[in-house]
Amino acid sequence: MLRTNLATRPFYNERAVQLALALVAIIVLAVTAFNIAELVRLNASQRTLGAHAADSESEAGRLRQEAATIRGQINAKDLETVANAAREANGIIDQRAFSWSELFDQLEQTLPDDVRIKVVDPTLTSDGQFVIRIAVEARRSEDVDQFIESLEKTGSFRDVITPQESSNDKGLLEAIIRATYIRPEAPRG
Repeated sequence: MLRTNLATRPFYNERAVQLALALVAIIVLAVTAFNIAELVRLNASQRTLGAHAADSESEAGRLRQEAATIRGQINAKDLETVANAAREANGIIDQRAFSWSELFDQLEQTLPDDVRIKVVDPTLTSDGQFVIRIAVEARRSEDVDQFIESLEKTGSFRDVITPQESSNDKGLLEAIIRATYIRPEAPRG
């Protein structure tokens, strides 16, 4: 059997080529239509956003002017009075939130047998920290030193110092211990 093409022109499958070109043309037209639709939608969106931005800018300018007018009407002395009152109120709130039981628990855990606490006086400083003054009695200064070291080891006390020590008429050592008390964080729930 002979398998050669005896035709004067070779056979080309023109339908497949035409179908492929038609398919490419349809895809190009679909992408072009999609791009035109997106362009129209984005232009409309840009106009809307531009108008909204212009409205927002004019509103911001009006609010800035209003704020400047209000700031000009505020009396500096009245503002300082209100700020001081707010600081005082915050201080009172902090003092009410002070946990005496937590403090005494810390002191009880660190107190040596030969030391007795006479007075505990917490003071809230202007920067919101509690400075604790503890008046103690002990037989020896080593006992007071042991108490100070125990306080520092808890992590709840820092800058622990003894600014004042004296002996009383009973022969006991009286000392004032001063420390910054770091309150434990309240559990959040």
